[in-house]
Amino acid sequence: MKYAIIGYPVEHSLSPKMHEAGFKAAGLPATYDRITVQPTQLAEGIGYLKNNHYDGWNVTYPLKEKIVPYMDVLTSEAQRIGAVNTVKVQNGRLVGHNTDGGGFIQALLSKGFVFEGKEIVILGAGGAAKAIAAALASLQAKMLILNRSEEKAVTLAGQVNRLGGNAVSGLLAPGCWLKAVDLLIQTTSIGMKDEAYTIDLQGLNPSAWAVDLIYHPAVTDFMAQADACGCRSMNGLDMLLFQGVLAWEFWLEQKAPLDIMRKALQEKPGDNRGAE
Repeated sequence: MKYAIIGYPVEHSLSPKMHEAGFKAAGLPATYDRITVQPTQLAEGIGYLKNNHYDGWNVTYPLKEKIVPYMDVLTSEAQRIGAVNTVKVQNGRLVGHNTDGGGFIQALLSKGFVFEGKEIVILGAGGAAKAIAAALASLQAKMLILNRSEEKAVTLAGQVNRLGGNAVSGLLAPGCWLKAVDLLIQTTSIGMKDEAYTIDLQGLNPSAWAVDLIYHPAVTDFMAQADACGCRSMNGLDMLLFQGVLAWEFWLEQKAPLDIMRKALQEKPGDNRGAE
């Protein structure tokens, strides 16, 4: 069996370490590769994966939305979100799925967070933000979606509301939302290269949780700012774990060895950096 992660860049990805540990624990003769695919090469990349008999693959930045038209079938999750992070080859057909939202929800639940009735702010409106917002739509949480391009934020808020959620939108900038937020979710690539976060979080509600989907560096500037406000912060490693577990189970139709996969991710990441 052959699996992979595609995107650009992918050299930072911890997915191979996590999935290969799971394969080994389950006694499965499977491999997991990193394959660089830029947006302009997507058709060729998919052709390569099919011609080399890959059984499935994960999709990371910047391909999660761009790959949708290449799918033969979309699961209900992928349809709702409009983005794919997991592909399964089934009887020669490409089945697109999305485990990002479910992975995020499970990661927070595992830490004891209660979503119902909470004020949630999502920073960014890309593929990961779409998946998380769609998953939150069914949890009775109020959402404010902020993005550097307000048009994308407006579009995503509209999608959430059509799913039965409660979302409004605005420009990515400091505001009165800082004092009211219960859960702040940072979904952009800002901070992936150790740069300073461009939004000043001073005045952030000290009882809020702040989650950065980036997992390396382990503590981003966004997280450091949140910590300074007295908040509870976490990086994207737990989301990576749980979305990976859901992808593993989607591919193999058996329970994933969660603890083994978690342990693999907790090993020193070296120079790996990013979010997936």
